Amino acid sequence: MELEVIAKALKELGHPTRLAIFKRLVKSGFQGIAVGVVQEELAIPGSTLSHHISGLVSAGLVTQRREGRVLYCVAEYKKLESVITFLQDECCADMEDIG
Repeated sequence: MELEVIAKALKELGHPTRLAIFKRLVKSGFQGIAVGVVQEELAIPGSTLSHHISGLVSAGLVTQRREGRVLYCVAEYKKLESVITFLQDECCADMEDIG
């Protein structure tokens, strides 16, 4: 995965409010959670929540779906996994040279 893509995802997760939102979405599982529930649980004004969710969506960390009048957000676990894998891929690689 390209460095810029990972950097964008980490940038979005680097904001405390977005991290709290994403953590809540991860907790909800593959079915996702209604935006209104997130707003209520985290006590975030609607316009602020929308702004932060947009950033997570633009980074590919979240997808949305509408069911009637309810908007659901779902964490993109494959994207999260790719970010974690990117960070772990070279873990201790320099140690092989010492050995």
